[in-house]
Amino acid sequence: MNSLAPRYFALIPAAGVGARMAASGPKQYVKIGGKPMLRHAIDAFLFSELIAHTYVVVSADDPVIDSIVPSHGVTVLRCGGATRAESVQNGLAALNGTLRENDWVLVHDAARPGLDEALIEKLITHTGEHPVGGVLALPVVDTVKRCIAGEVGTVSREGMWLAQTPQMFRYKLLREALAAARDMKQITDDASAVEALGLSPKLVEGDPRNLKVTLPGDVRIAEMYLATTQPAFL
Repeated sequence: MNSLAPRYFALIPAAGVGARMAASGPKQYVKIGGKPMLRHAIDAFLFSELIAHTYVVVSADDPVIDSIVPSHGVTVLRCGGATRAESVQNGLAALNGTLRENDWVLVHDAARPGLDEALIEKLITHTGEHPVGGVLALPVVDTVKRCIAGEVGTVSREGMWLAQTPQMFRYKLLREALAAARDMKQITDDASAVEALGLSPKLVEGDPRNLKVTLPGDVRIAEMYLATTQPAFL
């Protein structure tokens, strides 16, 4: 393991099309409070003094990204894949030689505009030197139902959490976990790839404002959370 002090880098996969949003373009560019939701995510990392640099992974032919990224603190990687996991994997590969093995990578969904510097600091501080890494998540408080073929049953919510992002892992470990994945379509978040190696990350309680915008109605909910805290463009 590299003896140099680890640094913290943000990686935002943003090569998806957001089919469930029913928008005219990729959902990461849908405006929340007058600003593309991807830019909200970028700005959260730029406001954090703990983040050394931010990388955004987009498709090779993305025509929008250059118009929304700031001129400092962010690098665009045009190597997006067919799935989120592939985009993360490609982005990490592109950073080979730039990041050290023991550097931390905070992977964050472009469609979570409610992230702020306080949550970033909480994840980093509470994860500390955990041997695996840390994940922002919310404990399940509602009754959980499972419905299969019309049969409904109640599932115990004990120990159940809803994963959020960022999800923070060492550069070397995350690369190894994704490389070992048998089916990238089954890797719905970074933690699932790490867990498949038999490892358990630390769960750090997140915040409801850090919701993932997936359906059209989520836009209004995100705007409500951001109404009093929205920063200006950096």
